Amino acid sequence: MKPLHPNDLKSFLNRFDDFKGSEFRHLEILSPTSFIITLATQDSARGYDWISVDLEFSDANAANLLDNSKLTLIDMTDGVEISHHGTNFAFSILKSTFFIECVYIKYQEGAF
Repeated sequence: MKPLHPNDLKSFLNRFDDFKGSEFRHLEILSPTSFIITLATQDSARGYDWISVDLEFSDANAANLLDNSKLTLIDMTDGVEISHHGTNFAFSILKSTFFIECVYIKYQEGAF
């Protein structure tokens, strides 16, 4: 997994078009403060081919998660928002109540 730096947020989100129209594949809870979500999305760096992206959130201090059985019901039309304030990242899926506030985000690209 590669760390996501605050300075790289804009280019990261642009590369995946803010994950608009992506598919929420999986949520894995590693510990009470660490989670991995898997999204299927289009990658502009690969000619808009579909890939999967794992996002690992560490040292979470707040979250509103959903059960895996409800993830496919999330409307991903408007994508996600990731911001950085002080020492924390804030991740939210627009048009939903799903959010995570954490200190670190890492990502990994995979096959569709």
